[in-house]
Amino acid sequence: MSNGDFAPIQPAQLHWQEHTPVARDFDDPYFSRQDGRAESHYVFLDGNRLARRFAALADGDRFVIGETGFGTGLNILLAARLFAEQAPAGARLELFSVEKHPLRADDLARALAHWPDLGAPATELLAQYPPASPGYHRLTLADNIGLTLMFGDAEALWRLCPARVDAWFLDGFAPARNPAMWQPALFEQLAAHSRPGATLATFTAAGPVRRGLAEAGFQVERIDGFGHKRHMVVGTFGADPAAWRPGRQRRGEALVVGAGLAGATAARALAERGWRVTVVDPAGIATAASGNHAGVVYSTPSPHLTAQNRFYQLSYGHALRWLARHRFPADGQGALNGVIQHYVDDKQRAKIRAAADSGAWPDSLLLAGDDRAELRGGGYLNPPAWCHALLDHPAIRVRRAAVTALASGTPARATLDDGEQVDADAIVIATAGAARDMSVDGATLDWLPLKLIRGQVSYCAATEASAAWERARCHGGYLTPALDGLHCVGATFDLHDPDPAPRDQDDDANLAQLRHHLPDYWAELGGDGIRVVDRRVGLRCQSTDFLPLAGPLPDPASDDLAALPGLWLSIAHGSRGITGTPLCAEILADRISDAPPPADRPLLDALDPVRFLKRQRKKR
Repeated sequence: MSNGDFAPIQPAQLHWQEHTPVARDFDDPYFSRQDGRAESHYVFLDGNRLARRFAALADGDRFVIGETGFGTGLNILLAARLFAEQAPAGARLELFSVEKHPLRADDLARALAHWPDLGAPATELLAQYPPASPGYHRLTLADNIGLTLMFGDAEALWRLCPARVDAWFLDGFAPARNPAMWQPALFEQLAAHSRPGATLATFTAAGPVRRGLAEAGFQVERIDGFGHKRHMVVGTFGADPAAWRPGRQRRGEALVVGAGLAGATAARALAERGWRVTVVDPAGIATAASGNHAGVVYSTPSPHLTAQNRFYQLSYGHALRWLARHRFPADGQGALNGVIQHYVDDKQRAKIRAAADSGAWPDSLLLAGDDRAELRGGGYLNPPAWCHALLDHPAIRVRRAAVTALASGTPARATLDDGEQVDADAIVIATAGAARDMSVDGATLDWLPLKLIRGQVSYCAATEASAAWERARCHGGYLTPALDGLHCVGATFDLHDPDPAPRDQDDDANLAQLRHHLPDYWAELGGDGIRVVDRRVGLRCQSTDFLPLAGPLPDPASDDLAALPGLWLSIAHGSRGITGTPLCAEILADRISDAPPPADRPLLDALDPVRFLKRQRKKR
């Protein structure tokens, strides 16, 4: 699918609406047998010769495992444990696993309780296990082990997956019980996503499976099965089994321009992949639009899985996992105890309730009542403190400096305001609307389709009654519990108004909106006597299609719109910067590192900055 095509992935395509998480009886002796683990080890780990291959990896090598049928995660966790035992610390393991019928979190916990020695990866899986919403969910099992869970139909999800696989675990129910999965279309996708010499292993030796894999290009061999099973199948992709070589992680020096939410998340994601990162910002950390005293972690639920709505959905869960992994917010920095969305009209009520009924927003994420909804897991936090926490990493340093010009290349180059020139293997532009004025190879980026939306938030002194508030609330605007004795009441929305000066009438507008939608809270805050202690103006940067720009910077003058080497964008996060930047940062860092990102190709295309240039050329 090209960058300019935005056909939505509908729930029917993922075969999602028909299915909900299944409850299974994990007290059944079948699930508690120790030989369940032995069989997984024999079939999938030994069948793919993983111990030897992991031990042979070098520093900087990357190994990718693909799986059909995540189930309890036993195969994946055994592989993670073996990798930790055998591979060098500088190697990385990426795990991609599909599950059409994901377990509920409590059932998964009961299942894994039968194998307590699976260790830290199992603990991390349970701590980060996502709600059963369709699509891609990235988890971190260890510093050098990532797991991307893909919920939905195996063939559809693998068809859209950006990963190239070194070893396959073909799991799931036997072909006789699950014939819909074991089809030529799936075998073709396995081949399309295999590196030369990739291996596979599966417990089944059924003739149609062997023939289907062979027709797709795998060299298939039937060997002795485990226990009472007479046979199983192993295989290698391509004619030359010796052709396999592991992928390599790209690492080096990165420069991030901008120290707000976009820059801080991008810097942290790169540092966690082994990059040495310098962040430059003339004003310091989180001083522009990311500098508000409080922000809300929330999303906009929709039943329609367009690219825009899928990004809102997936980035919400992704942000919650990032915050949990970094143990943020701590005391005094906010709380993730749910966000209450008060309906502003019947249209919004109908949309959110339809989202809750669609299967895309399970009740572990969204509860939709008659007069309000709750975004579970969301909350409020102090954005500058979050940026400081993200940039507190030994591989990141922050400099107060302005970039006056950029030059693409290998390496790319930045010229600073003191005349110094800094070379970097990757430069990330994370300066929101100011990106349009950036000089790149002698030309500005004025083609970027951005709009600036002025917003003023009012900081109101807490009262005895309001000090007891615990949850952030959204209505026409938003209201946060007190941080350091101040509530954030916001925010105005003024397009094409770049005036940075605060205005009394904007405070009046914020309080009038609060009174209209939440009169009881307005009264508890002081009613006509509300004390506005301070206010802050920021310019939200948004693209014309409401999605961020996260990807390589294209050359608008080139015939093929090729990417300018070394230059990347993470901008236009709008009013959802807290929620959207972690997923964009992870996608960006993986693409910069030549690693498979945690998103399907249509979503990657929908975020790619080149999409706008392609649309312009189509119109011509």
